[in-house]
Amino acid sequence: MARNFRGISLPCALLLGAWGVCGLAQTNTLPSHLPKPRQKTAKASGAVSAGASLKGEETTVVVLGAGTPIPLSESARVVEVEPLHPGQFMLATPLDPLRNDSSIFLEQRGAGGAQTDITLRGGSFEQTLVLLNGFRINDSQTAHHDLDLPLPMDAMDSIQVLHGAGSTLHGVDALSGVVDFLTAAPRSSSLMASAGFGSFGENEQALMGELMRHRWSTRVTGTHNLSTGFMFDRDYRNETAADELWTASRLGLTDILVAGSDRSFGANQFYGNYPSWERTKGWFGSIRQELGAKTEADYGYRRHTDEFVLVRDDPALYENNHIDGSWQASLHRTENFGSGAVMLAGVEADGDSIHSNNLGDHARNRAAGYVDVDLNPGKRRWGLSVGAREEGFSGGFPMVFAPNVAGSYRVSATVKLRGSVGYGFRIPTYTDLYYSDPTTIGDPNLKAESAWSSEAGVDWTPGARLEFSATGFYEPQQNTIDYVRASAADRWQATNLNGLRFTGAEASATIALTRTQQLQLDWTNLYGAQSALHGLQSEYIFNYPVENAHMLWTMNIHNRLRVRNSLQVAQRYQQTAYPVWDVAFEYDAGTRQKWRPYLRLANLSNTGYQEILGVAMPGRSITGGVTYLVGRR
Repeated sequence: MARNFRGISLPCALLLGAWGVCGLAQTNTLPSHLPKPRQKTAKASGAVSAGASLKGEETTVVVLGAGTPIPLSESARVVEVEPLHPGQFMLATPLDPLRNDSSIFLEQRGAGGAQTDITLRGGSFEQTLVLLNGFRINDSQTAHHDLDLPLPMDAMDSIQVLHGAGSTLHGVDALSGVVDFLTAAPRSSSLMASAGFGSFGENEQALMGELMRHRWSTRVTGTHNLSTGFMFDRDYRNETAADELWTASRLGLTDILVAGSDRSFGANQFYGNYPSWERTKGWFGSIRQELGAKTEADYGYRRHTDEFVLVRDDPALYENNHIDGSWQASLHRTENFGSGAVMLAGVEADGDSIHSNNLGDHARNRAAGYVDVDLNPGKRRWGLSVGAREEGFSGGFPMVFAPNVAGSYRVSATVKLRGSVGYGFRIPTYTDLYYSDPTTIGDPNLKAESAWSSEAGVDWTPGARLEFSATGFYEPQQNTIDYVRASAADRWQATNLNGLRFTGAEASATIALTRTQQLQLDWTNLYGAQSALHGLQSEYIFNYPVENAHMLWTMNIHNRLRVRNSLQVAQRYQQTAYPVWDVAFEYDAGTRQKWRPYLRLANLSNTGYQEILGVAMPGRSITGGVTYLVGRR
């Protein structure tokens, strides 16, 4: 692995004398028997409990986009929080809740989460940073693997989404937004097993054990699911497992996670008109260690392999094998100055490398330092966050300075105005730089891409049963990386584009219809400047939705039957709008009953649609199963 770094400028050098940060001021939810890190309460969207109004329904969350944890209601940035419990068996994959956010567009290539790209506010799938408990999961080989999550959904607690540039706190790749998948320590000891079957030969099993003791807790999870496929060469088999341990000592909280996944799937038409096949494996390990009340040290390692066969029945015709690994280390410290002033200072470093028969052998490192000051003077009406990062790379990329300013002002007890301006950046993946196959060719001279992201919005909460927010945003990009060609007879060529700008508006409303029913409505409109292409065809950048709307209606009948009714209507650039309707049920018979059945009805409208052009999505399907639970989560 390469060891050389480019020179670090004075702001970064000064920060090396302070304690560092992992790029995210976030903590896990912990049971009462373990010491709790600094955290606030905030409302989480997408869930409803019996007898709870919106104002009364609160859960412990930590907010992306701020240097220190603050109540979600006080955030100056657009942040979505999607809880995964209870009702996780109403979800096929942990990616399903992301569709609640209309500014997110998932570009899925099939069922089972075999391969899915994520875009935010029109940016490319490579411009969204994906985190796991604050650790980077983005794949240095190709961002097509960013959502190849190494641990089961049962091990996760919630998902947080930051809209807009987040590089000041989170570093490279956070150009259009950040998605963080969070775990949480168990609050009791329990054992859970589930099994289900469904359309297209679907077969799924899950096993989870949780153990809580006075000074430590642990959770072990494993899943297995497969399908024979809804069409030729679209079968899949997924296996994931994870073990996480939380323990308390005089030094502070220790959080250790190990996880792994093995996914094989038919990739018919995924990368062109070929009956392809692919298998990916991922391993991830991390440790987070508190060093007293204000300091934390973190370390993580990720390894990922990708075996790709162009023609499944003839592997000798064309095959790629890639092995990439990455490490990350960080240190951070917070200081309180009274009157609501908190400073976060930090340093971090990471490196990645790849060994590939197609891309060759490469390695690169980076180092960063940053500082963020949050002013939240308690009962006053305003809040302000100012931060800056200096990040340097090996491999010839220039140093980057990424500032961010965000503020909010409460006009009244029910109306809050907010706005922010920040800088985001991304360096090319190894595939962007070096890949070559019969349809695609990279460019080793690609420049890093960047964007200034600005937004302004209003949050309105007129009562306990209604929340409304609206935001306008603007993002002019520089050196955007895309694959272009002059005609269908040419190969896709990686290149830098200029002149790409996204202007948009997003709005959301959450309404408590009754004490046990909640309605969530989201809508996003996007306009992207077309001058960037100069008459060329685009493979990825201009796949964005110009209109995307989502409705989620949840209810809890007699505190037993949970119902999740979801409808998405999307219209991509120069394409026809289409609806997708999903309904799911989960029955909880109470603490004395150990059996809990569930049922998922996907694409009830039987819509024929594509989220990636040329890759068909499944039609109507039904999956049902039962969960056996001893104890209560």
